[in-house]
Formats: sequence, structure tokens, C-alpha cells
Amino acid sequence: MDWQIGFTLAVVVVALGLLVREVASPDLVLMAALVSLGISGILTPRETFSGFSNPAVAMVGVLFMLSAAVRETGALDLTVGRLLASAHSIQQGIFRIIAPVAGLSGFLNNSPIVAMMTPSVVDWARRNGLSASHFLIPLSYASILGSTLTLIGTSTNLVVDGLAQDSGMRPLGFFELLPVGLPIVLVGTLYLFFIAPRLLPDRPAPTDTLGHRRREYVATMVVTGGCDLIGSSIEEAGLRQLPGLFLVEIERERRSITPVRPEVVIQQGDRLVFAGIVATIIDLQRIRGLVPLSDEEQAEEVSSGTSHGLVEAVISTSSPLVGQSIRDSNFRSAYDAAVIAVHRNAERVPGKIGQIVLQPGDTLLMQSSPDFIRHHRNSSDFYLASELPGSEKPRFERAGLALGIVAAMVVVVSTGLVPIALAGFLAVGVMLATRCVSATKARESVPWSILIVIAAGLGIAQAMTKTGAAHFVAESILELVGGIGPLGALIIVYFLCMLMAETLHHTAAVAIMFPIAVALAHQVGADPRPFVIATAIGSTCCFASPVAYQTHLIVYGAGNYRFRDFVRVGLPLNLICAFVALNTIPRVWGL
Repeated sequence: MDWQIGFTLAVVVVALGLLVREVASPDLVLMAALVSLGISGILTPRETFSGFSNPAVAMVGVLFMLSAAVRETGALDLTVGRLLASAHSIQQGIFRIIAPVAGLSGFLNNSPIVAMMTPSVVDWARRNGLSASHFLIPLSYASILGSTLTLIGTSTNLVVDGLAQDSGMRPLGFFELLPVGLPIVLVGTLYLFFIAPRLLPDRPAPTDTLGHRRREYVATMVVTGGCDLIGSSIEEAGLRQLPGLFLVEIERERRSITPVRPEVVIQQGDRLVFAGIVATIIDLQRIRGLVPLSDEEQAEEVSSGTSHGLVEAVISTSSPLVGQSIRDSNFRSAYDAAVIAVHRNAERVPGKIGQIVLQPGDTLLMQSSPDFIRHHRNSSDFYLASELPGSEKPRFERAGLALGIVAAMVVVVSTGLVPIALAGFLAVGVMLATRCVSATKARESVPWSILIVIAAGLGIAQAMTKTGAAHFVAESILELVGGIGPLGALIIVYFLCMLMAETLHHTAAVAIMFPIAVALAHQVGADPRPFVIATAIGSTCCFASPVAYQTHLIVYGAGNYRFRDFVRVGLPLNLICAFVALNTIPRVWGL
């Protein structure tokens, strides 16, 4: 064995061990492995860092930006959220989650989709008296199933495409994975709908068992023109059993409706008075046309608030606001913020906002300008000022535009008019120009650690090919298992990819397995194309470990799951996807 082969394999084995033992994060481990290959002289400096210039890395970052734009415009709330709101049983909820999520995941990065849908699913489950644990694993699994439909569905597909091009192969087509991805989605959906509900646990959400004390407020929300709730009854609108929130009364044309019966129909101009926790008040802001009211004098100045978030601030003893009512203090003019609720001494403060006389220690819930925190974080007027994450109102008026831009990008790429990475950056540029997403939000949405993992993995894969380490491993596999044919080799590649992706980062699994898969194909005299497809699908369809995929980690805590829950529900789905893929790939791509 040549020393370069031995050194490369040793670096890969050590990296695998460190990843399995979680000694450090995947980006640090793979970068250390890549630098070791560069220092040893196996890779030149240009080759060492060539992965960072690969279009696949840029496109992964672009997909996160596009997903951020769709999230900021509330497009998911208007599509998946609206479908889910009308469901009232476990199977209805599962179907209305997995069908649209799987479809969207083919064109948007699945991690932001799952991150945004998780709170909505948890709240919907509470309102319907159901456990969120019935729905969050299907949510994560559906996003992964859907990512097999197109080239941009997941970073795994993009990495495989980048490796294929580096190896001199024809690039993957935008819909090339569809012949195997579509059967996987259909069979996986049937499994999640009919079988998974019997295997999923029924556990309360963590917040239901903690019993911690939460700040409660009284807030008034105004139903403006174009609100999605107009014409719906209280029960149909889902306002009857909000988690931690109670609809106290409706103010309509100078009269009060209380108690609020479930059949009361919501009208434009209604003022809905809620009492409860701030987290659900934030969720109410995500309903199009439902706007917080600050005080009576500004009732006619209610705006969409698209550029304003929610902030909490505690009144200090030296604040000039002490002893004054909110209206008399000219709060809005002085602080460029509008108070929408007050919390005092572990109790919510009722009454008209403008008439509340402020005291030291009062916690104000405000709708503020983006600069409020920067200007008043260290102000002597407040003990503490903090922005509430996720409180900015979506730009609903641009939701259709954002989806249209993504659709246009898909058409341009699938027809071959513009290369995929350039089309992605063009789409992001249009999103920024049309204010579907701000430049700050776009930058913040990019997970730089994931991009480092991908770029480092591409470099390691190049070393595996350059030194002949991949060829050596392929020969060793053939000697170990004997005279297997192309189909047997394909099965080995698929299950090795799946096993490595279940225990490592899936991108690392692709980077290590791709050169081995290609070398094994050449060893058995087969076309490497089906082996490339098997590498992509096998490294994606991994459901049995919560650490295998970022979407699993997102729902892990929110659903109060155990490791064994993923094994019980995910392992059968692993085998089902493997059966479908290994029967479809040889028929479509040949061996």
C-alpha cells in the first residue's frame, strides 16, 4: 500500500471516529482532516481549498436565503398553516402536514421549513387537545422524503452533483432524481399516514410539564381589511383554545361582546381582547390582517407593522415614565415604540393601555422600530430591554411574489437556460430588490458551519480519488464479499451510505462514499451513474437516528421524544425507502 493511500485512509478513519464520539463539531473535524491532507502534501494548496469555490457550496447558501425569504413573507403560514388549521384529528393533521411539506421541500431547504412549522404544529396540537409528538416526527420525515424529488431538495444532492462534475461526469439534471424520489415520497407518505401513528408516542410537550411561571399580558388585536379571519366564526378561526391565551371579549362598534361564544363571526374592525402569555401573542401577529392596538388615540393609525418587532422592557426606578400614564408620557414620540400590554407583579394589568399609570418594575410589551434595542439597551429608563425572537410580522403582501420567484428559478434551471448557482443568486437578488427579505436576514440565514462541512468534504473526496484510496477500499470490499455482481455492489453502496449517514453528518457520508461508489462501479464493470444516484438517495433517506439530520434535531426536544422513538418509527422507513430505491434505480439508470 502506498503511503499516501495509508495516510489518507488513516485521516478519514480518525475523522470518522471523532465524528461518532462527537469530540468536536463536524465542521472543525472535517477542516482538521482537510488541512492534514494539505500539510502532508497529498493535496496542493489549491486542491485543499478548491471545495470552497465549488458551485454546490454557493447553491446551498442560496437555498437558505431563499427559504428565509419565503419564511419572512409568511408564505408557509398562508399555505401549510392554513391547511393545518382546518384539521381536527391525528390522521387529518398528519396528512395536511406531510403532503405540502414534502412538496415544498423539493424546492426549498428543509431545515428552515421544519424550524418554522414546528411551533405552528405544537400550537395547533394543543388547541385540538392532541399531543405534538404525533406530528413532529412525520413533519421531519416528510421534509426529507420531499428533498429527494429535485436536485436542490437537499445539500446532499448538490454535493453529489458537485462531486460528479469534479469527476468529469455529466451533471445531474434538475429532475433527474424524480423517477426514484417520487415513488419514495408516495410510499413514505402511505407509511406515515397508516403505520407511523401506531408507532409514535403520546407524550405531552416539554412546556406542558415544566410548570414554570410565565409572564401574562392583556393585549388588543384589531381585525383590519384583508384579514384571513373575516367571515369565520371564533371556533373556525382557531381562537377558542389558544395555548396560554384566552379571548376575553370582542369590542365591536362601541359595544362589548362577552363572553365570546364559539359561533360569533369575526368582522372587519373588531377589536379582540386577549389575556395570556407573550409567546401566543407573537403567534397572533403572524395572522395576516391581525394587528396589535397600542392605545385609543392611535386606533385609526393601525398599520401592518411589517417592519416592527415585539420588545419587552422593564421600567427602572429612575425612569421619567414612573407615575405617568402611557398616554400622558407621549411614549410613542419619545421612544418610537407603542405599548400594547403591561405586566406587573406577576399579574397582567387590565384596562385601556393609554390609561395605565406606570410603576417601577412594570414589564412593557411594545411594538418598536428596529433601532429600539440599540438605542435603549443601556438606557437608565429601563432595567432591561430585549427583543422577542420571531415577533416580526411577516410581509404577507409579498408572499405570492416570493413563491413566484422560486417557481421562476425552478423553470429557468430545469430548462437549462441558466446554470443552477447563477439562477439561485439571481433569485436572491430579486428577493432583496423586491424587499421579500432584508439583506441582514438573508445573511443571518446562512449556516456557515454547514458550508464548511460541505467544502471540506469535497476536498477529502478529492484526496480519496487522487491517492487511489477509494480504489483500494473498493477492491477490499470485493475481496471481502466475494464475486458479487453490479446489483450486489449497488446494494452494498446504498446501505453503507445509509449507515454512515445515520452515524455521521450526511454530507460527510457523501464525501467519503462517493469516490468509493464510483471505484466499486468500475471494479464490477458497471456504469457509475446508478451508483451516484444510490449515493445521493442512501445518504438522504436516513430516519432512524435523531442526530442524522438537522430536521430531526429541531423536532427532538419540541416533541419530547426519546432516541428509541426515532429507531422504532424510522428504521422501517429506512428499509422501505431502500427497497423502493434499489428496485427503481437499476430499472431507470441501468446497471
